[in-house]
Amino acid sequence: MTKKSFYYSAGILVLVLLAVVVVGMVFRQNASASPGKPTVFQPPLMTLPKLPEKLDFAGEPVPLNNFEVRERLDRELLITTFRHASTILAYKRSARWFPEIEAILKRNNIPADFKYLAVTESELSDVTSPAGAAGFWQFMEETAKTYGLIVNDEIDERFNATKATEAACRYLQKSYDTFGNWTMAAASYNVGVPNLSAFSEKQRQSSYYDIQMNQETSRFVFRILSFKLIFTNPAQYGIEFSPEDLYKPLKYYEIEVNGTVDNWVDFAGAEGITYKALRYFNPWIRNSSMRNRGKNTFIVKIPVNKNLEAY
Repeated sequence: MTKKSFYYSAGILVLVLLAVVVVGMVFRQNASASPGKPTVFQPPLMTLPKLPEKLDFAGEPVPLNNFEVRERLDRELLITTFRHASTILAYKRSARWFPEIEAILKRNNIPADFKYLAVTESELSDVTSPAGAAGFWQFMEETAKTYGLIVNDEIDERFNATKATEAACRYLQKSYDTFGNWTMAAASYNVGVPNLSAFSEKQRQSSYYDIQMNQETSRFVFRILSFKLIFTNPAQYGIEFSPEDLYKPLKYYEIEVNGTVDNWVDFAGAEGITYKALRYFNPWIRNSSMRNRGKNTFIVKIPVNKNLEAY
């Protein structure tokens, strides 16, 4: 045996002896903790969310007496409940954004339950999907323009929570006028009015719950309902919060801008804030300058607390 082989073998022997010692210690600890009883791994108990006896969306009853409907709701409620981080973050954000969204929905005579549609679409985050849908309400560019939002290389109002919510209200009202039903209006937000109309007419059914459709749309309203159930009573679904845990509404004042902005960094500096703070409060600004060829008027939010200290 060479010297190298000897040291290698000795090292292996030492490791084996250490493993034996550690295993022995573990067994002795288990034996002292529960003498005479075998050690059995006990996984943590998991409480499953319970389905309600009654539920509605925008005042329209959900037919929970239908087992297939119950199972579709059960699926989404389980997924939303146990997507802990995402669901908790969405709930924390809702404390910041729901007051404004609710006020806009009310002003436009859209049921308050549609705030959960925004949660379902984006979890109240300024995200852009792989398909190009953007903002809280996940508008595609052409649809956004159809409903009055400005989208170009300088400005993207899909990221303006106020204006995007107003545009969503216009879409939902038009859809309701087509179907005469808020649940169908919600479903159309996912698949589009023409496609949903085609499903309905071909199958001669007018209820969302009775129409065979693509999987994403067939799950969509149930996702909305799962957020409604959890956000209405989070403790019932194993999530407990104190007021300090939630994100508070932003405090800001507004400036009207209806001309050219040569440099948003300079604009921010003149207001005593960083460019980063300006973009945080106004995520619809998408470039370092704004020519504003359409001579539009924009409302720019400036944080009251210039240093963004915690509220």
